[in-house]
Amino acid sequence: MGSLFTGNKDTISLSTKIFNFLRDSILDGKYKQGDKLVEIKLAKELGVSRTPVREGLKQLELEGLVENIPNKGVIVKGISEQDISDILTIRLAIEGIAAQWAVERMTNEDFKELKEIYELMEFYTYYKKDVEKILELNTEFHELIYKASKSRYLEYILKGFQRYMKGVRKKSLNTEGRLEEALNEHKEILKAFEERNPKKAKEVLEKHITKLKENALNENK
Repeated sequence: MGSLFTGNKDTISLSTKIFNFLRDSILDGKYKQGDKLVEIKLAKELGVSRTPVREGLKQLELEGLVENIPNKGVIVKGISEQDISDILTIRLAIEGIAAQWAVERMTNEDFKELKEIYELMEFYTYYKKDVEKILELNTEFHELIYKASKSRYLEYILKGFQRYMKGVRKKSLNTEGRLEEALNEHKEILKAFEERNPKKAKEVLEKHITKLKENALNENK
Protein backbone atom coordinates (compact mmCIF):
# COMPACT_ATOMS: atom_id res chain seq x y z
CA MET A 1 0.00 0.00 0.00
CA GLY A 2 1.26 3.46 -0.87
CA SER A 3 1.35 6.32 1.57
CA LEU A 4 -1.65 8.65 1.90
CA PHE A 5 0.89 11.47 1.81
CA THR A 6 2.83 10.63 -1.37
CA GLY A 7 2.74 13.07 -4.23
CA ASN A 8 2.28 16.09 -1.99
CA LYS A 9 4.80 18.73 -3.00
CA ASP A 10 4.34 21.21 -0.16
CA THR A 11 7.00 21.84 2.46
CA ILE A 12 5.09 20.65 5.52
CA SER A 13 6.96 17.88 7.30
CA LEU A 14 5.59 14.34 7.19
CA SER A 15 5.06 14.26 10.96
CA THR A 16 3.03 17.49 10.75
CA LYS A 17 0.88 16.05 7.95
CA ILE A 18 0.25 12.96 10.06
CA PHE A 19 -0.55 15.11 13.09
CA ASN A 20 -3.04 17.14 11.03
CA PHE A 21 -4.61 13.96 9.66
CA LEU A 22 -4.95 12.32 13.08
CA ARG A 23 -6.17 15.53 14.72
CA ASP A 24 -8.88 15.95 12.09
CA SER A 25 -9.83 12.28 12.42
CA ILE A 26 -10.32 12.76 16.17
CA LEU A 27 -12.27 16.00 15.75
CA ASP A 28 -14.42 14.46 13.00
CA GLY A 29 -15.25 11.52 15.26
CA LYS A 30 -13.39 8.79 13.34
CA TYR A 31 -11.38 8.13 16.49
CA LYS A 32 -13.52 8.44 19.59
CA GLN A 33 -12.81 9.06 23.26
CA GLY A 34 -11.21 5.95 24.77
CA ASP A 35 -9.93 4.55 21.44
CA LYS A 36 -6.34 3.33 21.42
CA LEU A 37 -3.98 4.66 18.74
CA VAL A 38 -1.33 2.03 18.01
CA GLU A 39 1.83 3.39 16.42
CA ILE A 40 2.73 0.36 14.32
CA LYS A 41 -0.85 -0.09 13.11
CA LEU A 42 -1.16 3.56 12.11
CA ALA A 43 2.18 3.46 10.28
CA LYS A 44 0.96 0.48 8.25
CA GLU A 45 -2.43 2.08 7.50
CA LEU A 46 -0.86 5.37 6.44
CA GLY A 47 1.97 3.78 4.48
CA VAL A 48 4.75 5.53 6.40
CA SER A 49 7.49 4.64 8.86
CA ARG A 50 6.83 4.62 12.61
CA THR A 51 9.01 7.69 13.34
CA PRO A 52 6.71 10.41 11.90
CA VAL A 53 3.69 8.65 13.45
CA ARG A 54 5.42 8.72 16.84
CA GLU A 55 6.17 12.43 16.42
CA GLY A 56 2.59 13.11 15.32
CA LEU A 57 1.23 11.31 18.39
CA LYS A 58 3.52 13.36 20.64
CA GLN A 59 2.13 16.55 19.10
CA LEU A 60 -1.41 15.29 19.68
CA GLU A 61 -0.49 14.73 23.32
CA LEU A 62 0.80 18.32 23.58
CA GLU A 63 -2.53 19.49 22.11
CA GLY A 64 -4.35 17.51 24.79
CA LEU A 65 -6.24 15.35 22.30
CA VAL A 66 -4.61 12.08 23.41
CA GLU A 67 -2.97 10.76 26.57
CA ASN A 68 -0.04 8.36 26.73
CA ILE A 69 -0.90 6.07 29.65
CA PRO A 70 1.79 3.67 30.98
CA ASN A 71 1.01 0.01 30.16
CA LYS A 72 -2.00 1.08 28.08
CA GLY A 73 -0.61 3.20 25.28
CA VAL A 74 -1.94 6.28 23.51
CA ILE A 75 -5.62 6.83 24.32
CA VAL A 76 -7.90 9.37 22.62
CA LYS A 77 -9.22 12.10 24.94
CA GLY A 78 -10.89 14.24 22.30
CA ILE A 79 -12.80 17.39 23.21
CA SER A 80 -14.50 17.52 26.61
CA GLU A 81 -17.59 19.49 27.60
CA GLN A 82 -15.32 21.82 29.57
CA ASP A 83 -13.15 22.34 26.46
CA ILE A 84 -16.24 23.23 24.43
CA SER A 85 -17.47 25.65 27.08
CA ASP A 86 -14.03 27.28 27.39
CA ILE A 87 -13.53 27.68 23.63
CA LEU A 88 -16.98 29.18 23.09
CA THR A 89 -16.56 31.52 26.06
CA ILE A 90 -13.26 32.76 24.60
CA ARG A 91 -14.86 33.13 21.16
CA LEU A 92 -17.67 35.12 22.74
CA ALA A 93 -15.10 37.44 24.32
CA ILE A 94 -13.03 38.14 21.20
CA GLU A 95 -14.96 37.29 18.04
CA GLY A 96 -17.15 40.37 18.42
CA ILE A 97 -13.97 42.46 18.28
CA ALA A 98 -13.00 40.71 15.04
CA ALA A 99 -16.45 41.55 13.63
CA GLN A 100 -16.12 45.22 14.59
CA TRP A 101 -12.67 45.52 13.03
CA ALA A 102 -13.76 43.60 9.92
CA VAL A 103 -16.66 46.00 9.32
CA GLU A 104 -14.27 48.93 9.57
CA ARG A 105 -11.44 47.39 7.57
CA MET A 106 -12.93 45.04 4.97
CA THR A 107 -12.75 45.85 1.27
CA ASN A 108 -15.67 45.82 -1.14
CA GLU A 109 -14.29 42.56 -2.52
CA ASP A 110 -14.29 41.05 0.98
CA PHE A 111 -17.95 41.98 1.42
CA LYS A 112 -18.87 40.63 -2.02
CA GLU A 113 -17.22 37.31 -1.11
CA LEU A 114 -18.99 37.22 2.28
CA LYS A 115 -22.34 37.74 0.55
CA GLU A 116 -21.60 34.99 -1.99
CA ILE A 117 -20.77 32.55 0.81
CA TYR A 118 -24.02 33.42 2.58
CA GLU A 119 -26.01 32.87 -0.62
CA LEU A 120 -24.45 29.43 -0.99
CA MET A 121 -25.32 28.68 2.64
CA GLU A 122 -28.90 29.66 1.85
CA PHE A 123 -28.98 27.35 -1.19
CA TYR A 124 -27.56 24.35 0.67
CA THR A 125 -29.87 24.96 3.64
CA TYR A 126 -33.19 25.28 1.81
CA TYR A 127 -32.63 23.16 -1.29
CA LYS A 128 -30.02 20.53 -0.40
CA LYS A 129 -30.09 20.14 3.41
CA ASP A 130 -26.39 19.27 3.02
CA VAL A 131 -24.94 19.64 6.53
CA GLU A 132 -21.37 18.82 5.46
CA LYS A 133 -21.37 21.52 2.78
CA ILE A 134 -23.01 24.02 5.16
CA LEU A 135 -20.30 23.29 7.74
CA GLU A 136 -17.64 24.01 5.12
CA LEU A 137 -19.33 27.27 4.11
CA ASN A 138 -19.85 28.25 7.75
CA THR A 139 -16.10 27.95 8.31
CA GLU A 140 -15.40 30.03 5.19
CA PHE A 141 -17.88 32.72 6.34
CA HIS A 142 -16.32 33.14 9.78
CA GLU A 143 -12.73 32.86 8.54
CA LEU A 144 -13.35 35.61 5.98
CA ILE A 145 -14.46 37.86 8.85
CA TYR A 146 -11.29 36.98 10.77
CA LYS A 147 -9.16 37.75 7.71
CA ALA A 148 -11.02 41.02 7.04
CA SER A 149 -10.28 42.17 10.61
CA LYS A 150 -6.67 42.62 9.39
CA SER A 151 -5.44 41.29 12.74
CA ARG A 152 -3.18 38.29 12.22
CA TYR A 153 -3.30 37.45 15.93
CA LEU A 154 -7.10 37.32 16.11
CA GLU A 155 -7.20 35.41 12.83
CA TYR A 156 -4.70 32.82 14.05
CA ILE A 157 -6.49 32.21 17.36
CA LEU A 158 -10.01 32.10 15.94
CA LYS A 159 -9.11 29.89 12.97
CA GLY A 160 -7.63 27.41 15.44
CA PHE A 161 -10.91 27.33 17.34
CA GLN A 162 -12.83 26.68 14.11
CA ARG A 163 -10.99 23.37 13.69
CA TYR A 164 -11.80 22.24 17.20
CA MET A 165 -15.47 23.21 16.91
CA LYS A 166 -16.27 21.24 13.75
CA GLY A 167 -17.82 18.28 15.55
CA VAL A 168 -19.76 20.58 17.89
CA ARG A 169 -21.16 22.60 14.99
CA LYS A 170 -22.18 19.42 13.19
CA LYS A 171 -24.15 18.16 16.18
CA SER A 172 -25.75 21.57 16.63
CA LEU A 173 -26.80 21.82 12.96
CA ASN A 174 -28.39 18.37 13.12
CA THR A 175 -30.74 19.61 15.85
CA GLU A 176 -34.27 20.05 14.46
CA GLY A 177 -34.78 23.56 13.12
CA ARG A 178 -31.20 24.65 13.77
CA LEU A 179 -30.15 24.79 10.09
CA GLU A 180 -32.70 27.51 9.34
CA GLU A 181 -32.09 29.28 12.63
CA ALA A 182 -28.32 29.40 12.05
CA LEU A 183 -28.87 30.69 8.51
CA ASN A 184 -31.00 33.56 9.86
CA GLU A 185 -28.23 34.41 12.34
CA HIS A 186 -25.72 34.59 9.49
CA LYS A 187 -28.18 36.76 7.55
CA GLU A 188 -28.22 39.21 10.48
CA ILE A 189 -24.42 39.24 10.53
CA LEU A 190 -24.30 39.88 6.77
CA LYS A 191 -26.84 42.72 7.11
CA ALA A 192 -24.72 44.40 9.80
CA PHE A 193 -21.72 44.25 7.46
CA GLU A 194 -23.79 45.61 4.57
CA GLU A 195 -24.84 48.54 6.78
CA ARG A 196 -21.20 49.00 7.86
CA ASN A 197 -22.40 48.97 11.48
CA PRO A 198 -19.57 47.76 13.80
CA LYS A 199 -21.72 47.80 16.95
CA LYS A 200 -24.50 45.76 15.36
CA ALA A 201 -22.00 43.33 13.82
CA LYS A 202 -20.51 42.68 17.25
CA GLU A 203 -23.94 42.20 18.82
CA VAL A 204 -25.36 39.79 16.24
CA LEU A 205 -22.17 37.72 16.03
CA GLU A 206 -22.09 37.39 19.83
CA LYS A 207 -25.76 36.37 19.73
CA HIS A 208 -24.86 33.66 17.17
CA ILE A 209 -22.05 32.26 19.33
CA THR A 210 -24.24 32.36 22.45
CA LYS A 211 -26.84 30.24 20.66
CA LEU A 212 -24.17 27.79 19.50
CA LYS A 213 -22.90 27.50 23.08
CA GLU A 214 -26.39 26.85 24.43
CA ASN A 215 -27.02 24.13 21.84
CA ALA A 216 -23.59 22.55 22.27
CA LEU A 217 -23.83 22.27 26.04
CA ASN A 218 -27.42 21.02 25.90
CA GLU A 219 -26.34 18.32 23.42
CA ASN A 220 -23.70 17.09 25.90
CA LYS A 221 -26.07 16.82 28.89
